[in-house]
Order: sequence, then C-alpha cells, then structure tokens
Amino acid sequence: MDTNDRAPLTGIRVLELGSFVAAPFATRLLADFGAQVVKVERPGTGDEMRGWRRHRGGTSMMFRTIARNKHTITLDLRTDEGREVALDLARTCDVVVENFRPGTLERWGLGPDELNGANPDLVLVRISGYGQTGPHRDRTGFGGVAEAVAGLRQVTGHPDREPVRPVAPVGDTLAGLYGAVGALMLLLARERGREHHGSRVVDVALYESVFMAMESLVPEYDAYGVVRQRTAGNLPGFVPGGSYPTGDGRSVMIAGNSSGVFRRLMHLVDRPDLAEDPDLADADHRDRHEEEIDRAVAAWAARHTAPEAVDLLSGAGVPAGPLHDARSITEDEHYRDRGMLLPFDVEVDGAPEQVRFPGVVPALPGSPGSVRWLGPDLGEHTEEVLSGLLGYPDARIEELRGRGVI
Repeated sequence: MDTNDRAPLTGIRVLELGSFVAAPFATRLLADFGAQVVKVERPGTGDEMRGWRRHRGGTSMMFRTIARNKHTITLDLRTDEGREVALDLARTCDVVVENFRPGTLERWGLGPDELNGANPDLVLVRISGYGQTGPHRDRTGFGGVAEAVAGLRQVTGHPDREPVRPVAPVGDTLAGLYGAVGALMLLLARERGREHHGSRVVDVALYESVFMAMESLVPEYDAYGVVRQRTAGNLPGFVPGGSYPTGDGRSVMIAGNSSGVFRRLMHLVDRPDLAEDPDLADADHRDRHEEEIDRAVAAWAARHTAPEAVDLLSGAGVPAGPLHDARSITEDEHYRDRGMLLPFDVEVDGAPEQVRFPGVVPALPGSPGSVRWLGPDLGEHTEEVLSGLLGYPDARIEELRGRGVI
C-alpha cells in the first residue's frame, strides 16, 4: 500500500466501518497524515456519500474529498464470512472507527469483545448520535439533529424567524475531530505503556461534540438566568462583530470586540468619541450600545469597496476579511500560497476535468501530510487488500465474490 513516509502516522493502520460524514471525516484526518486506512463499503451500493450533491454523473466530489488517501473494499458485514474478514482485518490494525447505531456491531459479532479478542491492543472509536450509554442511546442520530439537541440551532438565525441550519456538517465534523483526537490519545497512552483495563474505546456522541462548542450556554443560564436566543449573525457580548455591506455590493466580516481593537476600529471609522469613551472599554457597555456602534461601522464600510475595507482594517490592526464564496476562494492568493487548493484530474460524467480540492490541515512543516489520491471507486482496492494485506489466495477471494460477500 502507498504511504507518506514523512508523515507522523506512517505505520498506523485504520479500519473504517463507517459511512456518511462523521467516521469518514475522522479517518480522512488520520489518512492525510500517513495512516493506512481501509474503508469498508457495502457491496453494490457503497457509501451513500458517493451520490450526495452529485450534479453530474459518476462519484460525488464530496466523496472524493472525504475518502481521499483511503483504500476501499466492498464487504458485507452482515454475513458470517464478512464478519470473519473484518476480524482478520482488525488483527492487522491499530484503530477501528465506526458510526453505526449502538448495538449494531454487537449484532454482527463485531463488538468490542470480539474485536478486543482478535486484537487486544486495538483502539475502537465509536461515533453515534447520543453515545453508547444513556436513555437515548438507541435513537437514530444525524449531525443536523445533534446540532438541534446541543442548542446550536436554537441560537442560529434571525430573532424574528425560525432557526436555520448551518450549511456545513458542523455536528459530523466536530464528532470526527473528537474521534480522531480520542484515537490518538489512546494510541499515545498505549505507546507509553500506560495500563488500560478492558477494551480501548472512544465513545463520541454527535450532540456532545456540538455541545462542547457552545461554550458558556448553560453556565450563563445557571448564573444569570439567561436563555440565549437568535441574534442574527452576531454573538451576544461581542460588539462590534459581524458582516457589513460595502460600497461595491459585497460585505466584510469585522471582529472588533476586544477593547484594544475596538479603540483602533473607532478611530479608523472617524468616531474618536466612541474610541475614547471610558465606559466603552468594557464589553458589557459596548453590548448595550450595539446599535450606535454598528451604525458607525456600517456607514464607514459603505464608503469603501470590500478590498479597500479589508486593507484599511488590517492596516489598523482590526481582524477583518471578505465574505468569500467558492469562486472568490479560488481567486484568493493566500489559499493558493498555503496549499489549500490542490488540483487533480477527475472523471466527471465520463470526461476528465481538473478539479481543485481542499489541502491538508494542520500544517506540520517537518512532518507534512499530503493528498496522495482522491476518494477511490467502489471496491477499487478489494483484491489488493485481501491478497496483499491478508494473504488470501485467489480462490478464496473468488469464493467470497461468488457468495456476494465482496
């Protein structure tokens, strides 16, 4: 199997038993930094992400992105033969990542006991809607529902309208990050010889992953009786901060909410009276004067184009940036210079096209990650993995194929 020999996770092998976003996002992160990831997909249909947001024929760009650097095999885990193959794979791996409903792996004979029996040193990452315990553990959980349960949806949007959904898979990606971090923590503990009792399991709940991003939502309720509500695009207590229309029909995002930045911003927008008001050095006072402060910033922004505004704000030491869309991201020199737009030749609807894909995060200059290949075709590496990794003879592979196991 191809590797990135300079990457920090080279030599780590991961078995992905997940689908959709959360588990594949976790394993994508590990794969970017050298881990060998074997992704298991159902024969015939594969991961449903292959068809998500597919505007033309073939495999979706979403799947190509999230399944990059992985080897994919087809395997029916619901069969006895599939179970045996999965356990053979687990014996060669350091980590297994799954995001089925709690109890699913156990029904298939692939629960922690069986996996631990096959490989006592294995780390098992389990991502589910509500976690492996608790009264709601058996509920079906997707990222969007987790965002609602965790309180994010209720505070997102305008106060006079219904809550809106963040148009990025926040719940899934946060859970994937926690899953990857949990796996790395247990691998590090194993490497250092830390004693561990029972199976090494990372239990990640989608709703808890989002809840951890809600900072002081509950403490503010307990301490002050405050139930946060929707405040459009602004965070309560962070004034000024938000997007402001510019004179060229675009907008800029300005974050002037710290006391020092606020003073610099007010001088820049020709409001020295606000800059030098001693009361406004306090965040609570700025919050109470939000409308006046926002009017001052908005009037200034309307007199400039977005590029002019960003340059002036940055020159004054005020955090600011343009509101990018996909087109303007591809034109941004900083994205290009940081390696965040990687071109690959991809078959789209039967014809080759050059498509730019996201780069690798985080940057580790001494041990860089890399994108070695994009999300592969369904079952592309089945024979390579079964014969090369597990040593199955051709006759055994053909038998499994004939039974519909692969």
